[in-house]
Amino acid sequence: MKVVDFQLFKKLCVESKLGEIIGVPISISGGLLHKMFAVETNKGKYAIKILNPQIMKRPDAMNNYINSERIANLVSKKVPAAPAKIINGDFILKKDSHFYMVFDWVEGQTLKPAFISCRHSEKIGSLLAAIHRTDFSEINIEEDLENNEQTIDWNYYFHEGQKSNAEWIELMIGNVDKLYEWSSLANKANKLLSSNFVISHRDLDPKNVLWYQDNPVLIDWESAGHVNPMHDLVETALYWSEDETGYVDKERFFAFINGYKKINGEIKADWPTVLENGYLGKLGWLEYNLKRSLWIECTNKEEQMMGTAQVIGTIKEINDYAEKSSKLVDWLDSL
Repeated sequence: MKVVDFQLFKKLCVESKLGEIIGVPISISGGLLHKMFAVETNKGKYAIKILNPQIMKRPDAMNNYINSERIANLVSKKVPAAPAKIINGDFILKKDSHFYMVFDWVEGQTLKPAFISCRHSEKIGSLLAAIHRTDFSEINIEEDLENNEQTIDWNYYFHEGQKSNAEWIELMIGNVDKLYEWSSLANKANKLLSSNFVISHRDLDPKNVLWYQDNPVLIDWESAGHVNPMHDLVETALYWSEDETGYVDKERFFAFINGYKKINGEIKADWPTVLENGYLGKLGWLEYNLKRSLWIECTNKEEQMMGTAQVIGTIKEINDYAEKSSKLVDWLDSL
């Protein structure tokens, strides 16, 4: 770890009244957007997140992060959640051009797909239902605009990739037309579902749940906001029932759905539309990583390489999602 980084953490801890650092802050593996460090002081142990500077340049970034932590803070009274600490009245702090968030350290570990059981899936399904039932009216979060029509010029990224001989260009050649088709389906579905929203975590996959003695704690609420509840249900059920190859374990999928139903009762939806809406977030994530891979929105070489890897993985993931959507509709119609 660089000396400048240590000095930054030292300043952060002193000014935030977290105490004096013991030892050296340790980089925590994982995280596709930001940097997370474990920091121990004479007052306790904390997780400190250094926010991605490129993302913080976006005009709506600060407000989105503040609102997501307000959501986490309120829902933590109802479900086991880990919101950021409020320091000097703020969730997000700034020091030496860095924006950061501080969390009390949570003991536990994330689960790899091979270790997720039906019991785990059902438990998370119940927690998702509890989040959906939470009354957030007191914090007055306005409906965000992310759910509006998404227009992405896939040909632009394709041509930029050709110029730089991007690693993913061959994969992109066979998928440009499909990307436009999926975008059209997603926008139509999103419009049909736009009259029904709840506030939720919106990224409750296994990497964002820490388990300790079989008890979960929900972390990383930065994506929290408005979402169609059935879209959120299906997407999260897939997170907790897929293996490393993308194969969906039917038993775990229905365990998640049943956990949800135990809290929220019977569920009904236009499932083909719900599944088509599922393309939207994946396509948005693909575009963001195309920008990182092409140095359009990127901080350093490490992030550029991560963007390239994510482009390749996400294109494959979307194709896989398209292939299994009809099977998922059949499963859901049987509920």
